[in-house]
Amino acid sequence: MKINERLKKIGDLVPLSSYPLDIGCDHALLTIYLTKERSIEKALAADNKEGPLQMAKVNIANYHLEDKIELILADGLDAYRKGVSVVTISGMGGLTINKIIDKGRKYLKYINTFILSPNNYTIAVKRKLKRYGYYISDEYVVKDKNKIYQIMVFTKGKKYYSYKKLFLGPVLMTRREPLVKEYYLNELKMKQQLLKIMPSSFTSKRRLLKREIKYLEAIIKEI
Repeated sequence: MKINERLKKIGDLVPLSSYPLDIGCDHALLTIYLTKERSIEKALAADNKEGPLQMAKVNIANYHLEDKIELILADGLDAYRKGVSVVTISGMGGLTINKIIDKGRKYLKYINTFILSPNNYTIAVKRKLKRYGYYISDEYVVKDKNKIYQIMVFTKGKKYYSYKKLFLGPVLMTRREPLVKEYYLNELKMKQQLLKIMPSSFTSKRRLLKREIKYLEAIIKEI
C-alpha cells in the first residue's frame, strides 16, 4: 500500500505485540499499514470529525480489515480502550497535542508509549511529556514533500535533560546522518532570521535565541 514516509516511520516504531490507538487518524492509513503490512492483530483509529471517519471506513473496507480496525468518534484520549498501551499522534500542532495530553491525563497511567510527530512546538511537547513522567527513548527525522518532520518516542520513566539536550533532542543529536544535518541547518536559518527581526527590547528571548543558535552551529560542525 502507498503511505508517506512520515506515517511509515511512525508505523515501523509501533511494537508488534501492542494494541495501538491512533488519534486524529484522518483516513486511517496508519492503522491500515499497521494491520496489513506489519501484522498488528488489532488497532484503533480515532478522530473527532465524522468526515475523516467515513473516508477511513471506506479505506478499511477496501483492504478487508474491518475485523482488525475499530473506528472511534471521540476527542483525543477519550478514544482510549482497555488494553491500549501505545498512542500515536501526528500531523497536528504541538500545542494541540499538549491539549490532548492535558485533557486526557487520567488515561496516562495506562499508556506506556507515545509516538508523536508534531508539526511545530516540538520542545513544548517534550516538556509536557517529561512533566507527565515520560522520557525520550527514540528520535528520528523524516522528509516528506520537501519538509522535514521530527518523530519522537516517549516511554514511561524519568530522565533529566539539560536545555541543550531538550532543544536539540537527546537521541537526535547523536545521529550522524545527512538528513539530521539538513534539519538542524533549517532550524539554524529560521532562528537566525528570527533574531534579525526580533525587537532589541525582547532581551531574554534574544538571549535564549542566541544560545540556541550556538547549540545548532556546534552540532552542525560535528555531523
